[in-house]
Amino acid sequence: MKSTNPALNTKVLEQFGRTGQVYSGEAMTVEGAINKTAFLTFLLVVSATWVWSQVMHGGVETAIPWMIGGLIGGFITALVTIFKKEWAPISAPVYAALEGLAIGGISAVLEAQYHGIVLQAVALTFGTLICMLVAYRTGLIKVTDKFRMVVVAATGAIALVYLVTMVLSFFHVNVPFVFGGGTIGIIVSLVVVVVAALNLALNFDFIEQGAGVGAPKYMEWYAAFGLMVTLVWLYLELIRLLSKLRQR
Repeated sequence: MKSTNPALNTKVLEQFGRTGQVYSGEAMTVEGAINKTAFLTFLLVVSATWVWSQVMHGGVETAIPWMIGGLIGGFITALVTIFKKEWAPISAPVYAALEGLAIGGISAVLEAQYHGIVLQAVALTFGTLICMLVAYRTGLIKVTDKFRMVVVAATGAIALVYLVTMVLSFFHVNVPFVFGGGTIGIIVSLVVVVVAALNLALNFDFIEQGAGVGAPKYMEWYAAFGLMVTLVWLYLELIRLLSKLRQR
């Protein structure tokens, strides 16, 4: 699961805002980034639906290879995209398709345990996206330097906790307050969901800034990739939270 979104680093855009910097071809636009985000979402849904159908026919165990392959492949592709931003027109769709494989498998497994949980998680994810977009566009949430610093710090802290928890698990040491279904575990999940949602505001700001400085056209794909990373993280955290609530 992605707990951070390094694609949102606004320093990426500084080189495009320098005076005298000239780029050939079309410049990035907000509409272009939105269209590409929609396309990436479509690819994710298609691959997730395919894995879902395979699980429905072959059983839950068939989801495991797709989940592992999607998570590892998606992580590698994300790193490639971050370090080679000009490859985003190709790597971003690949990332979306791979993450779809992982999400399809995870969703199918949890749906088998908790009927209706996937529909709830999807509705909450897009509901959160719409609410955050409205809050951002109306000025209710303003992405200031202080806001950005707090959200990035919180996101980094969550990533660190997840990393430590994963390392400890290799030594058979469990951290119940992170993944447990108790009261503390639910509170932790709620906090993580809020931080993931706030990252959406950083995504919106990144897209507007990129269009404002006249970034190259391929940055539309990069911005869409960044938004997709946040949406995937938000969905996974929401479905985890719902599964904890169902356990109770």
